[in-house]
Amino acid sequence: MPTRPSPLTPQSEPSLAALFLAFVGIGLSSFGGGLTAWVRREIVLRRGWLDDQQFLSGYALSQLVPGATNVNLAVFIGTQLRGMPGALACFTGLTAAPLLIALVLGSLYFGMRGMPGGVTLSVALSGMGAAAIGLNLGTGIRLAHAGIKRVIPAAVTAIVALSIGVAGLSLLKVLAVMIPVSLVLAIITRPRDNAPRGAELR
Repeated sequence: MPTRPSPLTPQSEPSLAALFLAFVGIGLSSFGGGLTAWVRREIVLRRGWLDDQQFLSGYALSQLVPGATNVNLAVFIGTQLRGMPGALACFTGLTAAPLLIALVLGSLYFGMRGMPGGVTLSVALSGMGAAAIGLNLGTGIRLAHAGIKRVIPAAVTAIVALSIGVAGLSLLKVLAVMIPVSLVLAIITRPRDNAPRGAELR
């Protein structure tokens, strides 16, 4: 019997204008490290262009390659949905408005140093940083709940988080060890029913 489609099944191919405007909205709605939460909310939850598994794959890849993670993620999403033109649309939409705002606020911040309002601005920026950390934690918890269903992936996640966040080990060193380990564990523990269909006929 046919199964009911998931509510997160990707919709029809979005236009370049839709991609651009979506990432303009993301760039204007988010700040600091909280950007990933807004990307997931807009692309996965609201528009259904990707599902959580696709988003997680893109987010993992975006962290492994050089460059800013969220910019890499925008390029990944655009490439998945519309190829190179989509990547350019997402990149431009994400970076153009925030860049302009950052230039204006940066000029104001350095211009207000030593003035009475400078302290208030510094406190406001600190509060925004705390909110960004909270958004990242919330997104991480939701994605972990949706994407980590077994003990071994949960253990790998915990080891990486504790190694970097608590023990203070280098990100590159931790990834150099845990990426091969996680790949080997994934191959060893994958379900038997994922075997190629051709094997059943032999």
